[in-house]
Amino acid sequence: MELDSAKRARQHGGMTDQIARIRITLEDMKPAIWRRVELPVTNSLKTLHLAIQACMLFENYHLFRFDIGDAAYGIRFDDDDFMIRTRDAAHMRISKLVERGITSFTYTYDFGDDWRHRIEIEEIASANPGIDYPRFVDGERRAPPEDVGGTPGFEEFLNAMAKPRHPERASMVQWYGGVFNPTDISPDEINARMAKLAKRRVQGKAAYADAKSRDS
Repeated sequence: MELDSAKRARQHGGMTDQIARIRITLEDMKPAIWRRVELPVTNSLKTLHLAIQACMLFENYHLFRFDIGDAAYGIRFDDDDFMIRTRDAAHMRISKLVERGITSFTYTYDFGDDWRHRIEIEEIASANPGIDYPRFVDGERRAPPEDVGGTPGFEEFLNAMAKPRHPERASMVQWYGGVFNPTDISPDEINARMAKLAKRRVQGKAAYADAKSRDS
């Protein structure tokens, strides 16, 4: 079902000043690991990917893919002998998905560990001129560290971290670089990462406006 606010936005001249509130939930995890972010609808799936990396504290080491209906978006692959044919995520905007009535799809990061996320566009609203976007809103529970070994490896990792006398705890702490707190999502670090994305967006808009003024 299409979001009512998206309909209203189109009736009033497009969605240039609209933002999408998006919930990101890592699948097959209990308790749930989730984040909520806000992005301009003019942003691409590539920017959404970077926002997910920022708020989950991933390091963008691996490939990713959005699966939306029969289409896949990520790093473009035309050779489908060993990969799903994938379109460039930079060429699909969030606004286009909303216009098509698409508000739920999946995002997979790292095809080895296979972290699958449910992406839900919860709301389309007017942007606040005093806020820099993309921005982090809220969330719960820390995401798995990179290369932990998928869901089974993460479960073993959590089990070792939770038991001071676990035989693997010392090696896990050394590998991770400290004690893992599953309830600490490090909001300050997330906000710092998101601020970098927002700054990049502001710089991009300024460069575009400057180029347009020189051409006129």
